[in-house]
Amino acid sequence: MVTGAADTVGGGRENGRVRIVVGQGERGLVRLVDPAHPAETLALVARHELPRVVHGLEASGHPRWVWVDTREWYPALLEAGVRVQRCRDLRLAAAILDRSTFTARAREHGRNRRPSWMPPGPAEAGAEASPAAPPPTTHSTLFDLDEFDAAEVVATDAQATRLVDVDAQIAELARQDALVAESSDPGALRLLLAAESAGALIAAELHTAGLPWHRAVHEEVLAAELGARPASGRKPERMEALAAQVREALDAASVNLDSQADLLRALRRAGIQADSTAKWELREHEHPAIEPLLEYKRLARLLSANGWAWLDEWVVDGRFRPEYVPGGTATGRWATAGGGALQLPKNVRSAVVADPGWTLVVADAAQLEPRVLAGMARDEEIATASRGLDFYRGLVDAGVVATREEAKYAILGAMYGATTGESGRLVPRLARSYPRAMALVDRAAREGERGGTVTTLLGRSSPLPSAEWRAVQARASEPEATVADERRARSTARDWGRFTRNFVVQGSAAEWSLCWMAGLRARLDEIAARVTAETPTAAASGPVFSRTPHLVYFLHDEIIVHTPREVADDVAAAVEAAAREAGTLLFGGFPVEFPLDLAIVDSYAMADG
Repeated sequence: MVTGAADTVGGGRENGRVRIVVGQGERGLVRLVDPAHPAETLALVARHELPRVVHGLEASGHPRWVWVDTREWYPALLEAGVRVQRCRDLRLAAAILDRSTFTARAREHGRNRRPSWMPPGPAEAGAEASPAAPPPTTHSTLFDLDEFDAAEVVATDAQATRLVDVDAQIAELARQDALVAESSDPGALRLLLAAESAGALIAAELHTAGLPWHRAVHEEVLAAELGARPASGRKPERMEALAAQVREALDAASVNLDSQADLLRALRRAGIQADSTAKWELREHEHPAIEPLLEYKRLARLLSANGWAWLDEWVVDGRFRPEYVPGGTATGRWATAGGGALQLPKNVRSAVVADPGWTLVVADAAQLEPRVLAGMARDEEIATASRGLDFYRGLVDAGVVATREEAKYAILGAMYGATTGESGRLVPRLARSYPRAMALVDRAAREGERGGTVTTLLGRSSPLPSAEWRAVQARASEPEATVADERRARSTARDWGRFTRNFVVQGSAAEWSLCWMAGLRARLDEIAARVTAETPTAAASGPVFSRTPHLVYFLHDEIIVHTPREVADDVAAAVEAAAREAGTLLFGGFPVEFPLDLAIVDSYAMADG
């Protein structure tokens, strides 16, 4: 049972009894209604008048705004200088409630009739999916489901969304409220819906404010790495030189290094029996072509992901404004609809520079997922080992493993269910030392292997495996099934079990991050009053954020706040306080810590040191 209250998420001054639904009214006007008094219209205005009306109602009552899709309404409010404290995003809430195991019984009783006008949630279009393949043992990023949950998704045109009548929204709000009230854990779901909707507001604010970006610094990075900007259709000079080295070493003058099939054929002709061109596999081979090829691939990635064309498209007026997609993956992690904000390489982070008189507060939660696992499992032994900034060192100090590197492999193996290699060798040590934590992920894996659904701490449930997956399992149980059929069924079942094993932890960690950001957002509002008139304005951040500290970046467990320098220490303290508060909301008094690696810097790159 989650102990936190949803009313504490996203803003500090809400009148919890007041909600205002925003939607289509008569004659094409926008209608605002308190759902407690649906016959009484609060306002009926043209769309261009909405910011003025919202500003007045927000100042007088701090309601929770209810709308189908935050993307439809909030960006225009922000552009007009109007900010709201809280909302209920009906689209995102429905995506959670209509799949959650917490609401299964209520849905059986007839509350699962989602209206036909409700657009799907961002992760629902891919509800049937294939499981994540287990990473190679050299995989450098723990708890990464990017193989399943793409970091980039196809954008939808929010402005093309059909406006929905207010009365229809009131009916949907009542349906959602009933699902929550009749669920197995109403408190958890209320907190999750509040946090998810706060995330929708934050995503719009991140786009509007933008991440401060110094174009000249970025161009210096590109020049140092790639050489001068090439003519259209040409490769940069450094890439051309590296390509020549690779072709000479492979004795393949015409090989296209950007074609995996062509490159694999050339590698094999040269005696390099690689199955892919992945970096981790190429490094296993000794050949003069390998090092220049790896460097070529690194520069090619920089050119395509953050080169001159990216800079021209995505950095305008000193700001990088990606399109974040809250709830864009199955686990609840965010995605982006362009710009690659979730994959900014370290070599371009030096271009993220605060405005004059401002600075950046950069913070990331140290080893978030294993700490969340400790709290979910109520495993006091692993919670003790996780105290302090370095969780992996805690495992060494507890005598579970001999080195910090072994600790990383052990946790990686626990999350992915490794049975072979270094990770597989170390997992039994974790099981002996932390049986409660390991039992939680083992149960999730078994449920996935059976084709079942698992659920995060607050109530987000995993998708069911695909029809193809179910067909493979069914074929293995038929009388004429072959040994190959049975082997394939076991393999695909284990793959899905690895996904569900990871889902419960990664999804719950995403919930912690949402609560962290929502709580911080409210605290930043309080700090804004301390900014003096002498502080230079951050004009490029727009009318809402030009004089107030504000979030400008989010990456799973890392945030950046752009703040006037004079209140930077206050902001840093608020970041840490919000992290503690998020832990309390999710885990009550259980003694699990969420320490932050925190820095106050002028450039994002300086935080890496």
